[in-house]
Amino acid sequence: MVRTPLTPEERERGERLGALLRAARGPRSMTEVAAAAGVSAETLRKIETGRAPTPAFFTVAALAGVLGLSMDELAALCALVNA
Repeated sequence: MVRTPLTPEERERGERLGALLRAARGPRSMTEVAAAAGVSAETLRKIETGRAPTPAFFTVAALAGVLGLSMDELAALCALVNA
């Protein structure tokens, strides 16, 4: 199965998600947050840097839970279009 290339909008949305998660993490270490969410620090690093612009729903949900973020608000913020 071949994955279709991501659109520029999908890449931008992934970058916004990464920035939001990074800001919510604050001073906590990447390792600490990743372990609490049950994901690898490498996965969190890739999401935060935009290298994994379309992470799995349950990965995002776990990270949002650990960071105290609402999934509704996170989805809305990630969907914003730069005007």
